[in-house]
Amino acid sequence: MLDELAQVREDALAAVGAAKDLDELDETRQSLLGRKGVITELLKSVGSRPPEERRSFGQNTNQIKKEITQALEEKAAELLSSASVFEQAPDLTVPGIKPQSGGLHPITQMSYDLNDAFRSLGFEVYHEHEISSELYAFDHLNFPPEHPARETMDTYWLAGTENETGATRLALRPHLTGGSVRYLQEHGAPARFVYPGRVYRNEATDANHERAFYQYEALIVEKNFSFASGQLFVQTILSKVFGRDVPVRMRAGFFPFVEPGFEIDMQCQVCLGAGCRTCKHVGWIEIMPGGVPHPNVLKAAGLNPEEWSGFYINIGLDRLVMMRYGIDDVRLMHSADLRFLEQYQ
Repeated sequence: MLDELAQVREDALAAVGAAKDLDELDETRQSLLGRKGVITELLKSVGSRPPEERRSFGQNTNQIKKEITQALEEKAAELLSSASVFEQAPDLTVPGIKPQSGGLHPITQMSYDLNDAFRSLGFEVYHEHEISSELYAFDHLNFPPEHPARETMDTYWLAGTENETGATRLALRPHLTGGSVRYLQEHGAPARFVYPGRVYRNEATDANHERAFYQYEALIVEKNFSFASGQLFVQTILSKVFGRDVPVRMRAGFFPFVEPGFEIDMQCQVCLGAGCRTCKHVGWIEIMPGGVPHPNVLKAAGLNPEEWSGFYINIGLDRLVMMRYGIDDVRLMHSADLRFLEQYQ
């Protein structure tokens, strides 16, 4: 009996030691300790042994099983430590392959730069969901009931709410300004905050227009805030973004949520005012509406327009990126074309 077990032990340890890789070692493990393995069969045979041999046979077989288990673990560790993903030793003198690296999208980078610029002026960064309502997108912003922006041709209304009104009529936000009213309702005044985000318009696309694009709104609400301070505010932000003074002009314009309202243009930085496709050959490009918050908007926010005033701008973030990098077609930034994006890593 002891000679039989000694031979089994010797053969098993030899088989473990001869394994050349983990697959072969696993096959050896199964042949020894598996359901039909040699050691397993020996342990099953204990009951058929003569009564006087059972105890000794079982103890010795279990001892052999422990030795084989330990030998399998040690052999596995040995094989793992010497394993390689290479079929043959690599030539360390061959130049390596540079790993691919990513970078921020130019719109994201511009948003971060604006956040830093506004934070340096004491502003808070505010975020809101991309689904808005008629109440915040239009009613609170002094849009008259018949205003064309409320129509499906301009705004993406959510299916199932088209026949609702006010807070229950939902849309993909067509602009960020409704979020400003929500912020003032939540935090009150005085307030200085910016509000970056994507907005949606149902319009034809071209070199200057997209259906889903980014805006960057900024609002100051204080007592006795002068218009001249607002104009200086715009020039300061642009100089921080571009690292130099940028020519700016302000033209009278009508927007329901400001009074007075202005179209704010900057010199086209693609052609530096000479005229190109981006600026439609006029040398200027509109980048933001702005003006003093309309009294009705302040009332909707729970503020007294006799006490509070301020200045509002809504930057066309995509267009500002186009000016910074000399991009002549806004659609490139939303194309997910790696050839375009890799230029800004």
